[in-house]
Amino acid sequence: MFGIVFAAFVYFALAFGLIVSQRPTSLEPTESLDFSRVLASPFLAPDDPAFGYKSFLAADGAELVYTHVAARGASQLPLVVMLHGSGWHGRQFDSLAWRLRDVAEVKALTLRGHGLKPRPRGDVAYIGQLEDDIAALIAEEPETREIVLLGHSSGGGLAVRFAGGAHGGLIDSAILLAPFLQYDAPVTRPGSGGWTRVLTRRVIGLAMLNAVGIHRFDGLTMLQLNMPREVLMGAQGKYATLRYSWRLNQSYAPRRDYLADVAALPPFLLVAGAEDEAFIAEGYEPLMREATEKGTYALVGGVGHLDVVESRETEALIREHLRGRGSTR
Repeated sequence: MFGIVFAAFVYFALAFGLIVSQRPTSLEPTESLDFSRVLASPFLAPDDPAFGYKSFLAADGAELVYTHVAARGASQLPLVVMLHGSGWHGRQFDSLAWRLRDVAEVKALTLRGHGLKPRPRGDVAYIGQLEDDIAALIAEEPETREIVLLGHSSGGGLAVRFAGGAHGGLIDSAILLAPFLQYDAPVTRPGSGGWTRVLTRRVIGLAMLNAVGIHRFDGLTMLQLNMPREVLMGAQGKYATLRYSWRLNQSYAPRRDYLADVAALPPFLLVAGAEDEAFIAEGYEPLMREATEKGTYALVGGVGHLDVVESRETEALIREHLRGRGSTR
């Protein structure tokens, strides 16, 4: 009996020691993702209703926002739900969403914990809440509506997670733009190309507590994002999110067995820029084909991690994927 008590004491002492030994810090400017084209693009305020800003109620009654771009023409076009990358917001897709309105209706969601006035920023109430929020948005649609889930970077990882979770049956296809799979996936560059600072000791300690059912500390910060100073000082700076809690970060990525989530994907298109700074673009296809044959893969030459969203070649590939899709499941 004493041995069990002593082992438990050591286990918890180690877990808490790891957690308290590492705290968020002010990040010094270092090489990060290339935001130059993002900064050069016109920015529409995310809360401007003149540009399609709408809201819906999540399962817990929280009001979440999305950019709505109605389809132009046929009423039976698919709905594309767009999920932004880490630290960002739904207006990341402004240009792409409006260009696709002749082939789809678009709802570009600003995820919980992000945007102009999240409560709180960089956190959720529990692991899996982002999936529940997406499901609540989809629930507004008729059951016969064809649903396509599109995500970029961490948003792409969230799309993969969604497919492998309880709500996966709600989507008919997916479009993954340079998706994050896991920090140790073969396609992930160290620190995602300088974009992230992971509080590794905290991660280990929190994982130890989660393993025995303790979630009291899941709201602690475990990830910092290296947002360039020129972004933070510009018009979009107040919409940026720089820190993630354990539970938000867990909610935003595929599960540890990420290939199991990949295997659950419906037919999907994966597009990555050949010059991606965060991920090894050519590595996606051989890795993910281990789990499923439902994917179509494409590399866009001369394009980096953020630029793949705005690429005209990406748009053409998305159009090809959406062609012929209608409202009947």
